[in-house]
Amino acid sequence: MAEYVFELSEHTDTTVFYGVNNRNLQLVKDLYPDAKIMARGHVVKVTGSEEATTKVADALRKLEQFALQHNTLTEDHIIDLLKHGSQPAGVAVEHLILHGVNGKSIQARTDNQRRLVREFEENDLLFAIGPAGSGKTYTAIALAVRSFKNKEVKRIILSRPAVEAGEKLGFLPGDMKEKIDPYLQPLYDALQDMITPAKLRDYLERGIIQIAPLAFMRGRTLADAVVILDEAQNTTTQQIKMFLTRMGLNTKMIVTGDVTQIDLPASQRSGLIDALDTLQGIKGIARVDFDVRDIVRHRLVQRIVEAYDRKKTAKSPTPPPLKGSCPPV
Repeated sequence: MAEYVFELSEHTDTTVFYGVNNRNLQLVKDLYPDAKIMARGHVVKVTGSEEATTKVADALRKLEQFALQHNTLTEDHIIDLLKHGSQPAGVAVEHLILHGVNGKSIQARTDNQRRLVREFEENDLLFAIGPAGSGKTYTAIALAVRSFKNKEVKRIILSRPAVEAGEKLGFLPGDMKEKIDPYLQPLYDALQDMITPAKLRDYLERGIIQIAPLAFMRGRTLADAVVILDEAQNTTTQQIKMFLTRMGLNTKMIVTGDVTQIDLPASQRSGLIDALDTLQGIKGIARVDFDVRDIVRHRLVQRIVEAYDRKKTAKSPTPPPLKGSCPPV
């Protein structure tokens, strides 16, 4: 009688792996009746003959690899992988970044999104500049999740400046977290597309994924992480300098913003614009400029952005700042 203990990776979502009501696990038991299979949490214990335990161990490794890569595992997938010995159909996607919840394909859909993916692989600091709906933040978060799942980094840190655009924090209901969370909700929304609810809750509770206002970054050294600063056009010069100098070893930073939607007082220069001017030409820093052609929300969003651009151009003899495609800095 042989015994084999298979320990799932901490990145493996047990709900995905075992299936609803342990249906996936039961199917594996049915496929390998000569072995006794027991599971608790991230540990699966297999007992039986040497041959039976070896077969089950190989099967579990194959299933876990698929579940980690595709973030889904169904009974059909298990049958294809274990019974037919074939890769399940319909999982290969061009320009795929990662598979999200229920196997949803998260992919770079436009040229500039694909360029952001390439620049991320070659540079440690990226600026992604462009209009609302162009996918700059969503793509950045997908890259962060992919790096984390590939064990290239140990943490994901997402931040935004809590600029009071028409509402005062003091007048919003609740404690400080409840006052700030509405500013950070777009970041939660993106993560919920990519990580299952139970696993996301676990990562947030353990601080593996951190979502916090920019002010909370002061004094920290951010190492072994992908760090994203969203809505950076609403930072001051001092704030963005503080943020950029938090970079530690084995860290990549992505700064996203739309310089046409600055909510700072008119007398205050955007820290994002200042950083773009200051950091031109520095090796290891890249810039990707998104435009209306990258907008992947409702088709009306592109028309709305174009209408405001036309109105702004008509009022000014010079074109809007940073409009169009620019080479990397």
